[in-house]
Amino acid sequence: MKRLMLRFSPGFLLLAAVSMLGGVAHAESDVFLCVDQNGVKEYKNTGDTKGCKRVSLPPLTVTSGGSKPVREGGAVSKQASSTPSDFPKVDNGTQKTRDNDRRQILQDELSKEQQRLADLKKDYNDGTPERQGNEKNYAKYQDRVASMKEDISRSEKNIDALNRELSNLK
Repeated sequence: MKRLMLRFSPGFLLLAAVSMLGGVAHAESDVFLCVDQNGVKEYKNTGDTKGCKRVSLPPLTVTSGGSKPVREGGAVSKQASSTPSDFPKVDNGTQKTRDNDRRQILQDELSKEQQRLADLKKDYNDGTPERQGNEKNYAKYQDRVASMKEDISRSEKNIDALNRELSNLK
């Protein structure tokens, strides 16, 4: 019967240990580094075998994530999250300028993408683009036509996304 021996780097094991702790606020246990006769390193929580030495690890600090839903009268509601007092604030004029700059950038991108789409459709020629000199093989021609069709589809999706972004602006 063969034994499966897994080898993990110390960083990986530490990361795995931290992730297994999950929501535990504090967990303390001895950790031992054991080296067998073949030189294979293994981390254990007991040092009862030969070649094991206790490892001193720095303490772990686990913090909770964001706000969680709280039950009030049987319904689930989100806790009110407040902005920290030292959080940077931007005056309305600066924010308006930033919004206008963003709108202009999106409109410029939209016009470039629309021009690109028009050029692609012109070259595509309703699915029958002109053959190029290196396309004596019909398969090469079909590959280029399929690629052109994908480019047109991608460009149309980009235009839709840019229009959505513009419509989401105030």
